[in-house]
Amino acid sequence: MIGAVKPDAAAPGPRRRGRPRDLQIRDAILRAARALLDEAGPAALTMEAVAQRAGVGKPTVYRWWPNRHAVAMAALMATPQAAALPRRSGPVLRALEQQLLAVAETLASRSGRHVTAMIAAADPDTEVAKAFRHHFVLARRAEGLAWLEQAQIEGELRADIALDVAADQIYGALFFRLLLGHAPVDAAFVHTLLAQVLHGLARA
Repeated sequence: MIGAVKPDAAAPGPRRRGRPRDLQIRDAILRAARALLDEAGPAALTMEAVAQRAGVGKPTVYRWWPNRHAVAMAALMATPQAAALPRRSGPVLRALEQQLLAVAETLASRSGRHVTAMIAAADPDTEVAKAFRHHFVLARRAEGLAWLEQAQIEGELRADIALDVAADQIYGALFFRLLLGHAPVDAAFVHTLLAQVLHGLARA
């Protein structure tokens, strides 16, 4: 008698989408979004345009982000300058300066200017404004606060200063200038800002 064929336990099931492939698609979408921002500004960045430029279906873009504003924000935060925390080489405060210069470079890029213009015009309670505050502004401030804490431990800063307030002095000035747009956020500004703020914080 011929019995039922037992399923082979070693037989492979349906292929699952691999993480490396997912990340490649995500990176392609972000590159497409940055290219659209650079070429034609925020008006050109639609979910359809991003999908077409990235060579994926529109549902794939929606799987990662809910709207074009979220895609624009993710594209800004995924730039090499925004993503890379400077490695320390030398004094701690030099690492802080390098981080601020990277932020300034990110914001001064064409896509950075477009995204921050969107933020400045947006209601502060919108999802894109919240994402900018939490994933860019506060993330950069947290990194800077860590450098300030280390500088205090190593004696580069006085022991009696309030580091939380020092971080607000530095990052508050940077993002105030960014959102008002009355003057550039560039390397010269970063150097002057740190020189003036750290002059009052440095150990005598």
